[in-house]
Amino acid sequence: MSPRRKIIPYRKELVSIAKKLRKNSTPGEIELWKGLKKKQILGYDFDRQKPIHKYIVDFYCKDLRLAIEIDGRSHDFKIGYDQVRQQELENLGVSFLRFSESDAKHYTQSVLTEIERWILKNYGRPTP
Repeated sequence: MSPRRKIIPYRKELVSIAKKLRKNSTPGEIELWKGLKKKQILGYDFDRQKPIHKYIVDFYCKDLRLAIEIDGRSHDFKIGYDQVRQQELENLGVSFLRFSESDAKHYTQSVLTEIERWILKNYGRPTP
């Protein structure tokens, strides 16, 4: 199965919010971004704090239609919202991987390995 690029429209007002979120990243997001940026995972390009539809996801790869969420303490109080949000985006063809803030911060390499495993399982090795 080869990746297909599908652009999902988003609300333009989310761009300024996403910029603020990038400037206020959590420690786990910062550590994970070090391993996702510059196409370090199998050559795939990831964006951080990416507007999609009417939401913003922590990390997103357009070619894989893969959202990666880092769940910290704030998510404990919005489980229902997160479920609805994820379901809406999955209905648009987005897949999700979720990791805890603690794992992203303290076990970054394991999280990156899990992301790579998911890509290989669902898409195989990319062709150069």
